[in-house]
Amino acid sequence: MSHFAEQPLPFLFDEATAAPLPSRRAPSYVVDHRERLRTRFMDGGANAMPDYELLELVLFRAIPRQDVKPLAHLLMKKFGDFNRVVSAPSERLRGIKGVGNAVICELKIVEASAQRLARARILNQQVISSWDALIDYCHTTMAHRETEQFRVLFLDRKNVLIADEEQGKGTVDHVPVYPREVVKRALELNASAIILVHNHPSGDPTPSQSDITMTDQMGQACDALGLTLHDHLIIGKSQEISFKSEGYL
Repeated sequence: MSHFAEQPLPFLFDEATAAPLPSRRAPSYVVDHRERLRTRFMDGGANAMPDYELLELVLFRAIPRQDVKPLAHLLMKKFGDFNRVVSAPSERLRGIKGVGNAVICELKIVEASAQRLARARILNQQVISSWDALIDYCHTTMAHRETEQFRVLFLDRKNVLIADEEQGKGTVDHVPVYPREVVKRALELNASAIILVHNHPSGDPTPSQSDITMTDQMGQACDALGLTLHDHLIIGKSQEISFKSEGYL
């Protein structure tokens, strides 16, 4: 009679030795560098830091356990300055090695926060008495864009800003504008006056002939419906032009 003995299963003796899990902590030099930057920021504010270090502080949250200095320098080299980095289109940011959704999200949070803070200073305010804040808002939202954007600021009878709306996006040197749509929207909002604003991605706010022609057409459309066209602002990188101040209106 044959005897069968139960044999040990091979895998009980062939199991691999457990390897330790990789550390999820950042290297000490990264931790120390981040702490130094945070301390300098808290002690001296943003003025104590160059653009690339301020950008590093933003990137810390998106990339918690790596040295982000090389990426900060790469972004600065690609886009030029802090403002242009945070306002760069998501599609262009995504093309940079090392930039993923987490980085884009943090940059866009900074951009949205800056715009919301600037907008809060002018919304429901009398525009004439807060003109400098209005100019700051326009520069914050538009000066660093790579394509043209056209916005309309709608005012009530007391020149209080009641709405700020984007009416169109375009290319690097053109944005389609339809006066009929603008005045129609003004009537819907019960606005009494408007201010036109658009940017020149080239950085030079000098109005083109098409800018002048469009403004004349907008003025005629406003006159026909009893609206006031207060001004047309063209936003450049570091300065702006007012059609009213320059005698175009």
